[in-house]
Amino acid sequence: MNESLDQDVLSPPRPAPLKRSSLYEAVAERLREMVLEGELAPGSRIAEKPLCEAFGVSPTPLRQALKVLASEGLVEMLPHRGARVTRVDRDEVRDLFEVMAALESLAGNLLAVRASDADIAEIRGLHDEMMGYFADNQRKRYFALNQRIHQRLADLSGNRVLKDLEQSLTLRITRARYMANLDASRWEESAREHSYFVEALEARDAQALSEALSLHMRKTGQAVLQGLPDNAGDD
Repeated sequence: MNESLDQDVLSPPRPAPLKRSSLYEAVAERLREMVLEGELAPGSRIAEKPLCEAFGVSPTPLRQALKVLASEGLVEMLPHRGARVTRVDRDEVRDLFEVMAALESLAGNLLAVRASDADIAEIRGLHDEMMGYFADNQRKRYFALNQRIHQRLADLSGNRVLKDLEQSLTLRITRARYMANLDASRWEESAREHSYFVEALEARDAQALSEALSLHMRKTGQAVLQGLPDNAGDD
């Protein structure tokens, strides 16, 4: 083997170039946050030029990102007129929470059987950390970890269809939760509900876990619907 070939073989591989898709995915993630947190208001038209300037991107990745959000039901593509943020529909929010409550019930039955001891210990650790944020009145961190716990529960159920459905529906529910003015009493009640289903998970009590998760989702739905502004869903 000659020297030049030797050097080629021994030299470290060059880093792979960034995929072109990574740019629009990053834009989609930021746009998603803006919609979910109300920075882009329901019903508002999406002005491409200011967003392109703010993100430092061309129109192409922005439009690709908007298509992603359209598939998630967060924006609506308007023929020859760009896009706008979809409105929050009260009836749809109610329907979403009904389906989520059923999925949570199923997840509870699966988790009691399929979650390992290490999995349960992980959920307990996340829960205790979340309760620390509750005690310190750190709402944003609390709710971020709250969502992570529910995501992990879906993961640990071992059912990929359930996981995909919950992920898709959670995106649409999250926006309504941001819009709803949830009071302190509901926050405290929700924290207690989390404690109940974590204890049921540790006991591997399928019935109690299923009922606790489903009840938690139903009561969250009721609170969100009550807390939505009066003009939610209006044209």
